[in-house]
Amino acid sequence: MSPVWAQDAVGRVVLPGDVLLLPPPQSQDALLSLSSLPSGGRLRVVCGPGLMRQGDDLLVSKCGLLRHRDPAVYWVDSQQKRYVPVKGDHVIGIVTTKSGDIFKLDTGGSEQASLSFLAFEGATKKNRPNVKVGDLVYGQFIVANKDMEPELVCIDSSGRANGKGVIGQDGLMFKVSVGLVRKLLTPQNDIIQELMKVYPLEIVIGMNGRIWVKAKTIQQTLIVANILEACEYLTAEQRKQVFAKFSDNVL
Repeated sequence: MSPVWAQDAVGRVVLPGDVLLLPPPQSQDALLSLSSLPSGGRLRVVCGPGLMRQGDDLLVSKCGLLRHRDPAVYWVDSQQKRYVPVKGDHVIGIVTTKSGDIFKLDTGGSEQASLSFLAFEGATKKNRPNVKVGDLVYGQFIVANKDMEPELVCIDSSGRANGKGVIGQDGLMFKVSVGLVRKLLTPQNDIIQELMKVYPLEIVIGMNGRIWVKAKTIQQTLIVANILEACEYLTAEQRKQVFAKFSDNVL
């Protein structure tokens, strides 16, 4: 495909090797009011997963739908199964080994990630976290690049867990596509809110395509998992019909 304007390609299928043209900086600034620009007065274009910078333009590196979020964030929405670690992503990992003060976790990437025992809220050399092989851990990548081993933490910059850490053992973890995870985590998406009206539940969603859920009963937990997996292919109208059906059964 010949080069096209990035704004015109939003919502269309793009292929690896496609070039997306960005307007000159002066034209980009004109798209927004000066009050919405960051300090410095210059709009900064951010390319997300599936895109690379090529001079002043963007080069597509992954097949999928081109997405855009204001003010100037572009990414490719694909249905890939394989997860590639990204710094800042929140993921669900499985503890595979413990070596000294370091835990090794399977996060679904090409290599295992490391997690220090001090990377938990309140952890000290005397107060070590109770983490065992086979446990599920919800953490965040602080190191993720091709030249270094991926590294996770279960605390934020202020030392608080904020929901991160070892996940309960009673629920169910299952795997979905990375594309479905992004769909569920989109602010405009209300799938989880609609589902919680049908079945009260606990849920943890990892950017690596792993979801952990726990409802009141094992049967409800399995139903929730099946509904979430099906949401990848259901339209909004079909989803409402499914939720209404199970809502009537609960009543």
